[in-house]
Amino acid sequence: MTTTATAVKPVKPARKKAVPVAEKTEDVKVAKPVQVEEPETVLEVKPAKHDKKLPYIFAVGKRKTAVARVRLYLKDARTDLLVDGKDYLARFPFPEYHQIVEQPLKKLNLLGKYFISVKVAGGGIRSQAEAVRHGISRALLKMDETLKKTLRGEGWLTRDSRKKERKKPGLKRARRAPQFAKR
Repeated sequence: MTTTATAVKPVKPARKKAVPVAEKTEDVKVAKPVQVEEPETVLEVKPAKHDKKLPYIFAVGKRKTAVARVRLYLKDARTDLLVDGKDYLARFPFPEYHQIVEQPLKKLNLLGKYFISVKVAGGGIRSQAEAVRHGISRALLKMDETLKKTLRGEGWLTRDSRKKERKKPGLKRARRAPQFAKR
């Protein structure tokens, strides 16, 4: 005895809409609409987009594999520091990282004077914070050349080029050799 199996496609249930239902009222049919509850729509609140026509100074900061693209707006009513569209206090989870980002602005008494927008990618959270610091320092230098001595003295204009060394073939890590066995 042979059996044959047929594939059955699952059918999606139809979406309920307001459908008129007929009621009998003394030999007269009257259509009465049925109310169907629609699910509430959740509105996402997006941060206000910045006017891209305003003049700004662009600079790039780097640390390890993190790259921060900084825009320092010269004429703007807002005085925020946004990193990836979020406030930098929310973007970096620890106070130590907040201090790293704020360092050049605090040193020059410019914290809260300009609107700064940063997009950062790559690396870890700490290297991203240091890349933001490097980018902000470079943007401030482009804005005012007299700040160079202060920023250079703190070491914020120097690109910290230290990166993780690559693993070599035949070794366990960059320099760690396999354990030697005498016998």
